[in-house]
Amino acid sequence: MSFLDISHLEKSFGANRVVKDFTLGIEKGEFISLLGPSGCGKTTVLRMVAGFETPSSGAIRIGGTDMVGRRPNQRNIGMVFQAYALFPNLTVAENVGFGLKIKGVPRDQINARVTEMLSLIGLPDLGGRYPFQLSGGQQQRVALARALAPKPQVLLLDEPLSALDAKVRVSLRTEIRAIQRELGITTIFVTHDQEEALSISDRIVVMNGGIADQVGTPFEIYNRPTTRFVANFVGQLNVFRADADGRIGGVSVGQGDFAARPEAISLGRSPGADIVLPATVTEVEFLGSVIRLTAEAAGARVALDTFNRADAPPPTIGTQVELSLFARDLIALAG
Repeated sequence: MSFLDISHLEKSFGANRVVKDFTLGIEKGEFISLLGPSGCGKTTVLRMVAGFETPSSGAIRIGGTDMVGRRPNQRNIGMVFQAYALFPNLTVAENVGFGLKIKGVPRDQINARVTEMLSLIGLPDLGGRYPFQLSGGQQQRVALARALAPKPQVLLLDEPLSALDAKVRVSLRTEIRAIQRELGITTIFVTHDQEEALSISDRIVVMNGGIADQVGTPFEIYNRPTTRFVANFVGQLNVFRADADGRIGGVSVGQGDFAARPEAISLGRSPGADIVLPATVTEVEFLGSVIRLTAEAAGARVALDTFNRADAPPPTIGTQVELSLFARDLIALAG
């Protein structure tokens, strides 16, 4: 049995089944992301693990102990919310030490732990400030420190970065992962952002309509999606339909639809490429170090990325080009 074992979890609100037969084993110290669109059930799963929602059926065990029926404060779980949820009338230090105070921990131990946590999150000198005196990123760091201060056995994060600007999000997600690794705490991270999930997770659970559509490492989820939903939701895809003979660009690949990521397609005729398609450039998008081209090829709208080079300007709209790809990079779309 895994350290955190979720077995056949179900949740219904009236006639609406929002989580359906959800099963997942999480090892001690593992960082798992629940990834999916709004309404897919990911936050409901998190809330059931936390004890804020009662499962309609199924089991949740942490360290072999059944958690269903236990109140949130009986589960030894730390939780960080999207909206920080800091107490505005308490200082940073008082916020961080709040959980310890409720548990009756002696003041000197609270002060020592608060000092340790503020150092961990990189805010050692801000203990006397109030939440309104902090930036959004600083407030979320304090919320993380507060969740970790009581030394929980599991950390739950419910879209903790979605209210922050893009640059702070990238920086803070890296910090969260570094802290998680340092402490070795078992973590579930809920997000709708594919880049977040791919960049920091040991494994990703892609959810769709209340079910776990696919569970795998970031590499597996991105490169070998097992369903059409996962393939479309995680990253950008170019979809090609094989002809009646099961061929794309004259190369036999089998029947059905196949996809290739933009980075798997090269501009021009690449040596050894299995498939070379004539194409017409329809869009050119300058993205700094990368140029995103869109072209019509094999009856499909195809996007590809090429590096920006000062000595090699990109083709213009309407230019006839060739696109190359290897059959091994094609993803068979199922489901």
